[in-house]
Amino acid sequence: MLSARSLFQEIVDHDESFRLFCSIAAGGEAQGGWENARIAALVPETERALAPRITRHGADEDKHGRIFNALMRNRGLEPVPVPPDTDYTMLLERRGIGLAHERLTSGKQLTTHDIVVYLAHSRVTEQRASEQMRLLGRHFADHPGIGRAVRMISHDEDNHLAYCHEELLRLARAGHGRAIQRALRECALAEIRVHRDVSLAVMDRMGRILGWSRGRSLLLAAGIHAGYAWERLAGWHRMVSLTMPERRDALGGPAAPVPEFA
Repeated sequence: MLSARSLFQEIVDHDESFRLFCSIAAGGEAQGGWENARIAALVPETERALAPRITRHGADEDKHGRIFNALMRNRGLEPVPVPPDTDYTMLLERRGIGLAHERLTSGKQLTTHDIVVYLAHSRVTEQRASEQMRLLGRHFADHPGIGRAVRMISHDEDNHLAYCHEELLRLARAGHGRAIQRALRECALAEIRVHRDVSLAVMDRMGRILGWSRGRSLLLAAGIHAGYAWERLAGWHRMVSLTMPERRDALGGPAAPVPEFA
C-alpha cells in the first residue's frame, strides 16, 4: 500500500535514503540558523525588541540541524552533499523570496520593509515545516529511533509559526498591512512551486536509491503534481492568512538545550 507512512518508513529503514533525507534537512536548518543570526544582528533600531526572538528562531534552526546530524551519527552515517535541485532554501532565494545573502552579508542595517519581507517568508515556510512535522508526528511520534526528534522539532516549528503570525499582525496594526499581504502572496506562490520541484527531485533520488519501479515513481510524481495543482488553485491561501495564535510570545525565551541529540 502506498501511503505517507509506508513511504517514509521505507526511507527511514534504508541507510542511504535516510542519510540523504537527514543531510537535506540538516543543510536547510543550518542555513536557516545562519540567516536568522544575520537578521538579528542587522535589525533596525525601531525593531530592536524583535532581535531576541529572531536570535531564538535561529538557535532553534541550528538545534534542528544538530539533531538531524546526530540521527545520522547514531547509525554510523556521515552527511552527504545536498544536491542543488533539492536545496529548498537556495531555490527560494533564486526566485527572489526572502532576504538575499548579499543583503545579509553587506553589514548594512535592515529596514522595516526588510523585516516585513523576512517575516512573510518565514510565515510561509514555517507553515510548510509545521505541516510536514505534524504529518511525521502522526506516524512516527513513538518511533524508537526518530520519535523524540520528530516531537521536539514539531513543537519548535509550531512555535515559529505562531511567532510569525503574532509579529506580522503587530506590523499590520502599525500600518504595514498592504505590504505584508503583497509579500505573503508573492512568497506563497513561489514556495508552492519550489516545494513541488524539490519534492520531485528528492523522490527521484529516493527512487533510485531504493530501486522503485518506474510505475511507482510515476505514481508518486503524479501525486506531487496533483498536490501542486490543488495548492495553486486554492491551497496557497492557507499560507497568507493571519490569525492571533494561541501560543503568545512563543519565542520569548532561550532555546532549549538538546544534550541527548547534540
